[in-house]
Amino acid sequence: MEMSVGQIAKRAGVNVSTLHFYEEKGLIESWRNSGNQRRYDRSVLRRIAVIKTAQQLGMSLQEVALAIQHFPKNHAPTDQEWGVMADIWKTQLDERIRRLQVLRDNLNECIGCGCLSNSKCRLRNPEDILAKEGNGSIVLKEAYQ
Repeated sequence: MEMSVGQIAKRAGVNVSTLHFYEEKGLIESWRNSGNQRRYDRSVLRRIAVIKTAQQLGMSLQEVALAIQHFPKNHAPTDQEWGVMADIWKTQLDERIRRLQVLRDNLNECIGCGCLSNSKCRLRNPEDILAKEGNGSIVLKEAYQ
């Protein structure tokens, strides 16, 4: 069943501009009718729901695009297709949780040192890895990875 951009926006609870943005990013697609108006297959509602859920999980649109690239564009994902994507996201979330736990576990020491730049700071400069880059101010690094 084909739907207009306004109908999709209303049903999905997003702005029309959001649909255009998702389309630019290749997350959803539409076609033009004879009056040059955008039309969407009703299944795009499921794709939008997946995108919004992913964003709530903290996924970037790039991560979403990678996860849904194997989904067919003309129908809602099957249980099996959803399972593949969910497994990818679980792995990504587990890694994000691991990094956050490291950050949490080292936060007291970091606040305790006060400067965030001395050689013992396990968050900004673990094992003084930045010493190789010379003296001076510390460059922000994702050292807790």
